[in-house]
Amino acid sequence: MPFATISVIGLGYIGLPTAAVFASRKKQVIGVDVNQNAVDIINRGQIHIVEPDLDMVVHAAVTEGYLRATTKPEPADAFLIAVPTPFKGNHEPDLSYIKAASKSIAAVLKKGDLVILESTSPVGATEQMAAWLADARPDLSFPQTHGENSDIRIAHCPERVLPGHVLRELVQNDRVIGGMTPKCSELAISLYKIFVKGDCIITNARTAEMCKLTENSFRDTNIAFANELSMICDKLDINVWELITLANRHPRVNILQPGPGVGGHCIAVDPWFIVNKTPDQAQLIRVAREVNDSKPNWVIEQVSSAVADFLQANPDKNAQQVTIACFGLAFKPDIDDLRESPAVLISKQIASKHVGRMLAVEPNILELPPELACDFTLLSLENALDEADVLVLLVDHTEFKAVSATDLIGYKVVDTRGIWTS
Repeated sequence: MPFATISVIGLGYIGLPTAAVFASRKKQVIGVDVNQNAVDIINRGQIHIVEPDLDMVVHAAVTEGYLRATTKPEPADAFLIAVPTPFKGNHEPDLSYIKAASKSIAAVLKKGDLVILESTSPVGATEQMAAWLADARPDLSFPQTHGENSDIRIAHCPERVLPGHVLRELVQNDRVIGGMTPKCSELAISLYKIFVKGDCIITNARTAEMCKLTENSFRDTNIAFANELSMICDKLDINVWELITLANRHPRVNILQPGPGVGGHCIAVDPWFIVNKTPDQAQLIRVAREVNDSKPNWVIEQVSSAVADFLQANPDKNAQQVTIACFGLAFKPDIDDLRESPAVLISKQIASKHVGRMLAVEPNILELPPELACDFTLLSLENALDEADVLVLLVDHTEFKAVSATDLIGYKVVDTRGIWTS
């Protein structure tokens, strides 16, 4: 199938780069998003997120007429759904965004179309999406009832890219293709091979869904080991950074680096999808998630101790005169994405307890999010070092790595990433 027109539903951190890469291959791409501001920005050839080189690709695609954005779906030959999949209370998956996207495209579907769910999803979500589409379009047949003879082809293909390297990894990484039938998978592969240089491996939809959840749960479990180790080492007065370096000299040991917690929309969320489906079996996955969720509280206690130490060393000052600077708000280095960020959570909690001034240093944003704006002043690295007493390193942005040991003399430092105190 030539796929004359491709539609991407959801123009966020995955959807927009995906749309741009298709458009860069001279395909007509219609991007759809409920955010009118994002749509307007994209149609000007600009971007509303931070991702290296994406601005140039989008600008070229829009200027050359291969990419445009809208708030309402239009007919296309393939639809890729890349919308959020957060969870509700008690870590229950929230599929409302997928449902809304499914309902929105249903009206423009035609026989022969391909629908791919890219959103990271709990097992069974692709089948649920197919059911919503079938309910909305009883005049069309779908794989769950007509198998290989269905009018509409449906597959799941989870993204597996690293923020900051999305454009490269979209092209080079292998893709797992989970069609609801073999023909669904074959059609999905022909779509992705427009730009994917990696292998496209076929499986079924449920296995493809579980594959992405497994990848992120594996990473979460390994991070939990490092985070738990850091808290143990603090209790035993051992430098965890030195310890990990030594342990990793073993040829079969590769311990990750600890941090303030785990953030982002994937690793902090996806393991709960497994736990929610199989609560009695997913014991290790649950405990790892609980360890990582608890790490921010430990960091907050470290900050309280640092403030107390500063006051003990400066008896002429009171707590109101102590200025704390939090370095980094994003959920990982060198990006602007604050979703599910432990740094944001920690900063908010510190501000709720501290009576003195609070500073934030986040070089990848221009203004603070509303939940921090009332308590924090956003400053540059240099200005924060001039004004702060207690430094809390939460994200190892490249700019922060340039700070030398002599620059830190006289401060109380809480370094959750080991770049200032290792």
